[in-house]
Amino acid sequence: MLRQVGVLVVLLGGLATGAIVAAEPASRPAQREPLHVLFLGDRGHHRPADRAAQITPVLAGRGIEVTYTEDVNVLDIAKLSKYDALLIYANIEHITPSQENALLSYVESGGAFVPVHCASYCFLNSPKYIALVGAQFQRHGTGEFETEVVDPNHPITRDLESFYTWDETYVHHRHNEQGRHVLQVRDEGKTKEPWSWTRVQGKGRIFYTAYGHDGRTWQNPGFHNLLERGIRWACAKEGSGRTEGICL
Repeated sequence: MLRQVGVLVVLLGGLATGAIVAAEPASRPAQREPLHVLFLGDRGHHRPADRAAQITPVLAGRGIEVTYTEDVNVLDIAKLSKYDALLIYANIEHITPSQENALLSYVESGGAFVPVHCASYCFLNSPKYIALVGAQFQRHGTGEFETEVVDPNHPITRDLESFYTWDETYVHHRHNEQGRHVLQVRDEGKTKEPWSWTRVQGKGRIFYTAYGHDGRTWQNPGFHNLLERGIRWACAKEGSGRTEGICL
């Protein structure tokens, strides 16, 4: 009994002096402000709204907030400036001069641009857009495959796990190698087809990948990792606090 009283006295004394602080939670590292990505789709056969519905919760869990739209009039400098990145996954054939100027201005002033898959066959009337992407889709077959990383030291592909997926086997033409850095290639017969790459234009960064025909790729964790890294790399710029690689 005396032993129990002694323990109680010690506990009460500790509480009185503040010596017992076991209930104090461990400090947590400060969370980064989320990135904001505008996802421009359309009503075409790639079903961008469905792909956005797949990827939005995945990226939200990684600190990237996605806003989906099918309104091409968002290609306006005042509207685009509200977002860290513009992701295009669409087959919109025509772009107006003012929309083209807004897109180029946004990127060249430091906005991030992430064209995915069919975005390389978008705005067919604009050679400047094709040059911005880095190439244009020409043809495709289909199949299950794995790409080859040709720069394992780039922040996007460093320690990136390879993955197999069924997808369209894009072949591109009208390549713009100025400011372009190829990260992944796909075997196309005896040649190596550029598959994922980065570009720099003005102050802006571009990440493109040919992956993404349908839900089979968009549900693949390997694609999730690649796309997140591409977005983060494209958004990293001087003065943003996101200059070190992809900030994972």
